[in-house]
Parts: sequence; structure tokens; C-alpha cells
Amino acid sequence: MVDPILLDILACPACRADVHLQEGWLKCQNPGCALQYPVRDGIPVMLVDQAQPYS
Repeated sequence: MVDPILLDILACPACRADVHLQEGWLKCQNPGCALQYPVRDGIPVMLVDQAQPYS
């Protein structure tokens, strides 16, 4: 879905923590931030205003 090389360099735009791909979302690894970013047609949408919190 998302190129693994791209995943290695992507970071959460809100807190700069690493992200990982899970069920069509890129999820921030920082539990204090806890935002997830959608992946649409294989393209990560790394915009804070498009992010959703997850638990």
C-alpha cells in the first residue's frame, strides 16, 4: 500500500514522532499525540487538519 522506504522517513507532523501503518491509517507512535493520518489511494495524507485521534 505505502512504499516501505517512504514509511521509514515519514513522521507525525504534529509531534515529529515515527508513524506506522495499520489498517489504512498511519498512526503516530507517541501516546501523548495519538493522531492517525489517512492513506488515500496509496498516498499518505500527512495534514494535521485531516488527522483523527485514536485510542
